[in-house]
Amino acid sequence: MVASAGVLTTEILDQLREKFYEDSRNSLAQNVCTRTNPLEACASRKVVQETQHVFNHKVSTEGKPITNQKNSGRCWIFSALNVIRIVFMKQYNLDEFEFSQAYVFFWDKLERCNYFLHNIVKTGKRNEPVDGRLVSFLLQDPINDGGQWDMIINLVNRYGLVPKACFPESYSSETSSRMNTILKSKLREYAKELRDMMSKDATEDELEAKILEQMTVMYRILGICLGIPPKTITWEYYDKSKNYNKFGPVTPVEFYETYVKPYYNVEDKVCLVSDPRPTNPFGKLYTIDCLGNVLGGRPTLYNNQPPELLMKLCAESIKQNEPVWFGCDVNKRILSKQGIQDLCVYDFELMFGTNIQMNLTKADRLLYGDSMMMHAMALTAVSITDEGKIKQFRVENSWGDEQGQKGYLLLTADWFAEFVFEVVIDKKLVSADVLDVFKQEPIILPAWDPMGTLAQ
Repeated sequence: MVASAGVLTTEILDQLREKFYEDSRNSLAQNVCTRTNPLEACASRKVVQETQHVFNHKVSTEGKPITNQKNSGRCWIFSALNVIRIVFMKQYNLDEFEFSQAYVFFWDKLERCNYFLHNIVKTGKRNEPVDGRLVSFLLQDPINDGGQWDMIINLVNRYGLVPKACFPESYSSETSSRMNTILKSKLREYAKELRDMMSKDATEDELEAKILEQMTVMYRILGICLGIPPKTITWEYYDKSKNYNKFGPVTPVEFYETYVKPYYNVEDKVCLVSDPRPTNPFGKLYTIDCLGNVLGGRPTLYNNQPPELLMKLCAESIKQNEPVWFGCDVNKRILSKQGIQDLCVYDFELMFGTNIQMNLTKADRLLYGDSMMMHAMALTAVSITDEGKIKQFRVENSWGDEQGQKGYLLLTADWFAEFVFEVVIDKKLVSADVLDVFKQEPIILPAWDPMGTLAQ
């Protein structure tokens, strides 16, 4: 019997085995990698010993304590609040402070449930089949923990902010997967109810009444798991000088408007991305189909620009004493324990006789699913050479203080160019021609586009 083309025959398997043992380095590498983490085995000692977490431009105040999102996907909330708190702490002379991440999380979950249910109606009106790619994609993960900067703006403007002391963490905010499982099942059940109603020509009013009924249950589940956010707060604290202070009673919106917004206005920040795929030219505005969190809120917009511009603006922002929220593919070329993100941090060629990840361009990694925006953090410092070349950035993460340098990472300029996809910059630092891109009608990318993965 003649084997079909491509079948791994006994002869081919013998050839592969023979070629493996022809090079004694493979046996040495095997001895190492069968006993330890293969990534750790590839870590470059040279890069580690030559890397110093020292920077010549740094924001004057860094946030304390280092935050920890624990077993949740709230990085976008943590990093946004970490950026905002730096300005807040400086203004009010605070030694330690956190905004309540759980407060923002509650309202995002509630709004996201409502947004999903209305997406089901919207796609039904488009005559999208329930087993088609779009609706199947929406049903695959009806509600997750991720998000984007424009979603933060929606939540802060509508619900304000509160100190963490006024709405602390809960089990389900720190370990969200069980709660999410409950929410997802109910949302899929409710999606079927809405689709069934639409198949029987339900009116707009009837659909909205049904969604309100469904949202009553979703609110109940969230309130039980996360607690109900307060309508008003009173916050008492001691500043660095041990002086007693008190804010309130005020609503969370009043707290943001009165005590935060004068020093950090989320509306003053703009989101720039760097997507090098040939289909998505720079200088254009993009959005993602069905991506958002607040019905009637601002859409998620991507102003696509070259990575060199993003890097330059980040450095300028830090030099002007303002940290930067950014989104990246955090797990690529990272030595977690030492907190180093460097293209040379792993020597895969030496261990495996082939390069990993870097044989594809940034555009190709997006196209072939090898890279995507999946984590948000904050830049707080930068090193610039005497010749004016950006060398490296300091990163405030939200994974606790046991990784990196007490919770901080270091990423090189080369790493930034390859794996950073999005930054948020104060509009005063952005040129008029780049800001004008926001006036364009956005090009709609499909719901499953990799530029949307931070919020999916």
